Amino acid sequence: MTPQTARFSALLRLVFMLPSTASAVSLSPARERQILLVLMLMGFTNIVDFMIMMPLAPQLTREFGITTAQFGMLVSAYAFAAAIASLVMASIADRFDRKHVLLLSYGGLIVGTLGCALAPTYAVLLLARVVAGAFGGIQSAIALSIVGDLVPDERRGRAMALVMMSFSFAAVVGVPLSIYVAALGGWHIPFFALSALCVVLYVVAQRLIPSMRRHLIAGAKPVGLIQGYAQLLSVPNHWWAFLTSTLVIMSGMMVIPFIAPTRIANEAMSETQLAYFYLIGGAVTIVTRPWIGRLTDKHYRPSVFYWMVIFSIIPIVLVTHRLGVSLFWQLGIAALFFIFVSGRFIPLTAMNAAASTPQLRGRMMSFSSAVQNFSTGMAAVIGGAMLTTSPTGAILGYEAVGYLSCLLAMAAIAAAYKIRAVS
Repeated sequence: MTPQTARFSALLRLVFMLPSTASAVSLSPARERQILLVLMLMGFTNIVDFMIMMPLAPQLTREFGITTAQFGMLVSAYAFAAAIASLVMASIADRFDRKHVLLLSYGGLIVGTLGCALAPTYAVLLLARVVAGAFGGIQSAIALSIVGDLVPDERRGRAMALVMMSFSFAAVVGVPLSIYVAALGGWHIPFFALSALCVVLYVVAQRLIPSMRRHLIAGAKPVGLIQGYAQLLSVPNHWWAFLTSTLVIMSGMMVIPFIAPTRIANEAMSETQLAYFYLIGGAVTIVTRPWIGRLTDKHYRPSVFYWMVIFSIIPIVLVTHRLGVSLFWQLGIAALFFIFVSGRFIPLTAMNAAASTPQLRGRMMSFSSAVQNFSTGMAAVIGGAMLTTSPTGAILGYEAVGYLSCLLAMAAIAAAYKIRAVS
C-alpha cells in the first residue's frame, strides 16, 4: 500500500469512525443474510432516489415550467454523473476496503438526496441530481462487488436476486408512497423522507458490515490509473460483459422514463392510478425475482437470460403502443413489464460478477456501473428525442422507441453467450 493510499484509508476511518480491521471475519449464514438485507435496503433507497423522478414528471414540469426535454435532462444528469464517477472509481476500486468505499459513497448519496429536497429552482435540482448520481453509481457498484466477494458462485444468483429485490420494494413501496405523499404535501417531501431513511441505514451498515479486504493481496503494489484500466480492459471477457450491459440498459431505459407521462397523456390514467401501475408491477416481482434467482443458479445463465429477453419483448411492445384499454389491463401489462424487463438483470448481474477474478471485481463492477449509467443517460436522451407532443397533448413516437428497444434486447442475447464465468 502506498503512503497516499494509506493516508486515504486512514482518513476514511477517521471521518466515518470505521474500525481498522485488517481482513474480513468469517461470517455465519445468518450474518451473511443480514448483510445482504442491508445492502438490499441501501439499494432500495438508491433506486427510489433515481426512479421517483419519473412519476413526478407531471409535478416537476408544472412547478418549474420546464419542457419534456428539460425533464429528460434530470434523468440523464443523474445517469451521466453516475457513469463518470464509476469510471473514475473503476481504476481504484480494488485498492481500498470495500466497506469504507460503500459508506463514503452512501454518505454522498444522502447529501445529494437532501439537496433535491431543498432545491428551490430547476438549476439547483439539476445540480443535486448530479451529486446524487455520482455517489449513487459508486454505491451500487461497490454493493455488488461486496456480494461477489461475500457469496460463492454457486449461491450468487440467489444472493443477487435478494439484493436486487430493492427494485421490487422500490416499485411496491417507495415509488407509490412517494407519489401519494407528493400529491398531498408537494414533490419535496419524498426526498426529505428518503434522506432520513438513508441516515438510519448508514448507521446500521457501519455497525453490521465487517471490513472487506479479502480482495487485497498482501504486499502487492497498487497500480496507477492508466495501468488499472489497462489490466481491466485487456480481458476480452470483460468487453463482452460491458457490451451486454450496454445493450440491455439501453433497451430498458429508452422506454422506462416515459412510461409515466405516456400513461397520463395517452392512456388517460390519473396520477393515483399511476401509483397502482408501479405498485402492481413491483409486487409481482417480489415473488418472481427469487424464482429467477434460483433459475440463474440452476441453469446455464446465458440461457436464462435468453428467455428473460424473449419474454420481455411482449410487454415492451404493449407498453409503447397506445391501446386504450382499461386500468385492469394496464396493470396486467405493468406486471409483465416488471417481471421480464427487470428480470433480465438477475442473470446478467450474476454473469458479470463471475466474469472477473476477485482482484479485478471491484474495477469490473465499477466500470460496468459506469457503462450502464452512461447507457441510461444516452437511452433517455435518444428516447426523448424520438418523442413529440401533439396539439391535443398526446405523446407521439413511443411505438418506434419500443421497436428499437426490442432490437437492442435481441442483440444483447448474442453478446451474453460470449461471457465466460471465471470465478
